[in-house]
Amino acid sequence: MMASPYFAPPSEFLEWDGRQLTQIPGPPNSGFVPSFFGNMLVLPTGQILLTDFSNDIEIFTPTSSGDKHGDREGADAPVIVNAPTRLGRGRSYLLTGRGLNGVSQGAAYGDDAQAATNYPLVRITSLKSGHVSFSRTHDHSSMAVASDELVHTTFDVPSNQERGRSTLEVVANGVASCPRAVVVE
Repeated sequence: MMASPYFAPPSEFLEWDGRQLTQIPGPPNSGFVPSFFGNMLVLPTGQILLTDFSNDIEIFTPTSSGDKHGDREGADAPVIVNAPTRLGRGRSYLLTGRGLNGVSQGAAYGDDAQAATNYPLVRITSLKSGHVSFSRTHDHSSMAVASDELVHTTFDVPSNQERGRSTLEVVANGVASCPRAVVVE
């Protein structure tokens, strides 16, 4: 969170761990800009991209309290219930799970900036090369956040997806599901 008094500098930065806010050091421009200059976007890695109308772009890496699937992030992680194990390049598939839309709508500042991340991203990682690619998702059965309902989305495997053994994950609000083993043919 970025906050400043009365729409004036300096800006202060706080990190929310699910229980409390902790003040953290801000980027170099934080002493010179009010908080409404800040625009944040949660990245698929869980990092936060920050811009402030200058040429300076920052990436914040949140502190981690341990194993992603054993702490609070694990409780917020999407869960894949059903997904294909064999994928064809250029084809579309249905994926079913819980928590596919994350626990919040994402970053926002009033009516000035909206950076929603309440939709599932499908990430495929080649085990051979380590290359990561993202599949387009569409036709979600729900956009409800913090829901335990069973929902589905359709994902399109890129036509240039690397062939071979890979992992498939769903990412929402920067938090990934446990990886599933797949083979891209």
